[in-house]
Amino acid sequence: MQKIAPLVLALAAVAVSAPAMAQFQRPDDAIKYRKASFTVLATHFSRVGAMANGRMPFDAKVAAESAGIAEAMSKLPWEAFGPGTDRGDSRAEPEVWTEQAKFKAASEKMMTEVAKLNAAAKTGNLDQIKAAFGAAGASCKACHDDFRKN
Repeated sequence: MQKIAPLVLALAAVAVSAPAMAQFQRPDDAIKYRKASFTVLATHFSRVGAMANGRMPFDAKVAAESAGIAEAMSKLPWEAFGPGTDRGDSRAEPEVWTEQAKFKAASEKMMTEVAKLNAAAKTGNLDQIKAAFGAAGASCKACHDDFRKN
């Protein structure tokens, strides 16, 4: 049950997120939503990374579950970068709003690379996971370098 709960949570988040993303009551609600999405994404992405980097024993089932959750979560935070969310408790740089095309391209690149990681994890092949993790991690880093305050 413990292994299924995060997957169920992620799928529920995906199912109910479409209406939620369209309207947030306040900009702070959107910021909290995107931060929570990134936190869950990072947690599951890091699990796969720990296995890919040998810091954790490789478990193909856990890697596949975590990569699947990471892919689902990678789709959620982007609409929560709407008007008014450039202020408040956020580490987003102003370039998120001033260079929107570049930000959108970076987010799409990350989602594509995390989807490739999920596909690799489904094979159970650690070498494929390592390669896909490297590319996905690079896409995350590129976005952080350009659009996130340290």
